[in-house]
Amino acid sequence: MGPACPKSVTVKRNADMTAEKIRSKLEELSDQDAALFAQRFFKTGQGQYGEGDLFRGIRVPVLRKLASSFEETPQQEVLELLHSPYHEDRLVALLLLMQRFSGAEQVGREKIYELYLANTRFINNWDLVDISCPHIVGRFLFERPRSPLYTLAVSSDLWERRIAIISTFYFIRQGEFDDTLAIAGELLENREDLIHKAAGWMLREVGKRDMAAEERFLLQHYRRMPRTMLRYAIERFPEEKRLLFLRGEV
Repeated sequence: MGPACPKSVTVKRNADMTAEKIRSKLEELSDQDAALFAQRFFKTGQGQYGEGDLFRGIRVPVLRKLASSFEETPQQEVLELLHSPYHEDRLVALLLLMQRFSGAEQVGREKIYELYLANTRFINNWDLVDISCPHIVGRFLFERPRSPLYTLAVSSDLWERRIAIISTFYFIRQGEFDDTLAIAGELLENREDLIHKAAGWMLREVGKRDMAAEERFLLQHYRRMPRTMLRYAIERFPEEKRLLFLRGEV
């Protein structure tokens, strides 16, 4: 996130860690030049998808290291951090929820899943969605009814629709593709490029594991698929076949 080298991080594990203390540490690590780069990269200008988001300019590897040191932070403090106006603060909160989810029993996982879906308005950029939802939403729903994903897929909120499709990455990794293909079908009429990219990416991931399953979906839908979605989906196809899809000659 920007050209600057990461600052060193030394944080002792502390069960008394609060959102205020974490924000203070993040403020120490802030880099103005990297923050300006991130604000451009994540499209924070007026009318853009990340409009108004604030950045501190801290790289993701640094944030991951910090999160591992903050793992005993009380849940209410994590939630307060998730409500921060700063992008990196929210990312640390999501990393903490992911850590907590991974080590929790069924009841604990359900509470984190519910907290996640109750706070999607703060999971409001593509990296925040992509890094977290497969490991919380997808993992939680893997052995449960998938209907919440179909509700998210028709949400008026861009990020909830992205959560719907990217959460299925967890299913894909377990060799299950039906929900990915069904939700990609639901998203064909979406206008947002970020949804086209997400759906195309997930279709490509299906194809890495089962090319025939992806091709069946494409043969049914490729003529009306958004161009970006199609390009992402066929990125790994042999060149001759890729061009046939692009030309509409399959």
